[in-house]
Amino acid sequence: MNRSKAWRLIPVIETTGKMQMAIDIWLLEQHLLGNLPPTLRFYTWSQPTISLGYHQRNFPAHWKNLLWQERPVELVKRPTGGRGVLHHGDLTYAFVSSEFIGKRAQVYCQICKFLIDGWRSLGVELSFGTAGRGYIHNPNCFGTATSADLVCNDGYKLIGSAQLIRSGAILQHGSMRIDPDLELCDRVFGEPMASPPPSVSRLEIAELVSALVNAASEYFDVDFCPQPLSEQEWSEIAIVATKI
Repeated sequence: MNRSKAWRLIPVIETTGKMQMAIDIWLLEQHLLGNLPPTLRFYTWSQPTISLGYHQRNFPAHWKNLLWQERPVELVKRPTGGRGVLHHGDLTYAFVSSEFIGKRAQVYCQICKFLIDGWRSLGVELSFGTAGRGYIHNPNCFGTATSADLVCNDGYKLIGSAQLIRSGAILQHGSMRIDPDLELCDRVFGEPMASPPPSVSRLEIAELVSALVNAASEYFDVDFCPQPLSEQEWSEIAIVATKI
């Protein structure tokens, strides 16, 4: 199908948490400058990482010096809000656009629709969480499921998302817990975490990304143009990373 709009798709990148956050910040900045069309990307983490919400000040002190299998657990600040997310065995998505209007909750619903459609195509039904404001007292993002999160039929919180809106442009990114290390989760948060259902943990990254890209193309009625980051873009992103 030939569509009138073409959006950018950045192939999957695995790197450090600091660089991943720098890429997301850079994408929003470049989109605001008019240098980038709406852009979708997926990424993984080169080492266990805890990302903190931009305004998150309170978190367990031991997060600052965590080791896992003789490797440090990276601690990085997100440009978006929310609480701490442990990135290990997850796939993260990031989406930048200025084509959505409405209140924050409405925009969440609009963007999350492609996630729901993509996972449904793989046999996994998702719905929005229902937790109230009490979640703010829990430093663990995946400890509760709010209306900005997506859960499986058995209650497993699969996707936690966060958002930054600046001058009408939106950065929304979120973690999909496909195969988390439950022992590491317990070490970080001090409480047992639920295992993902087999329909989730059996999936390969490439299969999941393909399904989600197809769903986004259909839902947003656009063609995605795969385009890796160029050397010049990586240089600009490296500068952003120095400020994180």
